Amino acid sequence: MTSLGTLVLAATPIGQVADAPPRLASELATADVIAAEDTRRLRRLTTDLGVEITGRVLSYFEGNEAGRTPQLLEALLAGERVLLVTDAGMPSVSDPGYRLVVAAVAEGVRVTAVPGPSAVLTALAVSGLPVDRFCFEGFLPRKAGDRSRRLTSLVKEERTMVFFEAPHRTHAALAAMAEVLGDDRPAAVCRELTKTHEEVRRGPLAELVAWAEDGIRGEVTIVVQGADGGADVPADPDAWRALVAEIEAEGATRKDAILEVARRAGVPKREVYDAVHKPT
Repeated sequence: MTSLGTLVLAATPIGQVADAPPRLASELATADVIAAEDTRRLRRLTTDLGVEITGRVLSYFEGNEAGRTPQLLEALLAGERVLLVTDAGMPSVSDPGYRLVVAAVAEGVRVTAVPGPSAVLTALAVSGLPVDRFCFEGFLPRKAGDRSRRLTSLVKEERTMVFFEAPHRTHAALAAMAEVLGDDRPAAVCRELTKTHEEVRRGPLAELVAWAEDGIRGEVTIVVQGADGGADVPADPDAWRALVAEIEAEGATRKDAILEVARRAGVPKREVYDAVHKPT
């Protein structure tokens, strides 16, 4: 009876080749099958690492993941060692891999990993925001309405949140975050992590929206501080209207008063705005 193979998820550098895990070279050289998100990038990586591939190389990306998974599972069931690599970072984290892992686990195939670079953890570590509890939210929806709804579901999330975003959508994403989570919510935009032009911009969301208005380049990871768990205003529109009026009477603008009440109530500012301007 043929013994089952092993699926190896291997992290690859997110910027500098020198960050490659020491085990990566040996796994690349000895794997029976290498499933790569981009075979051209794989060839460049192996050249940089001085590795000669002896196994079969197959493409494994979003467009063919469903169709390719049974083929890779067949190799695993035949006892082969299958190495999965993506363009950068850890496979299956907003990259191809999860589907194959689920299929392998269901068949009793051993799944292991070559740990290494991760844009999620790197951004979290350098953000300057709380790291004791966090959650990874991946990419926000592209459509404005869907994006707003996703963010609204996170208004009361107390953990630090990490997002991936495309550079051409970063300004829109930050603007939506400021609209839903509050202009003054602390955040950090981490661009081109570990690369030559690495940049980390920290500040309230309103400030980051203004910074990104002219466009930015490169791989982007956004880190946003979680909500203050100590909300001291009840979920009552009448209470919101009364408190907005009270804060205005103290000299604040209505906009700032609405922002403050939304922050203290732990709700999107749009809800407080509607309560003030569109009372039922």
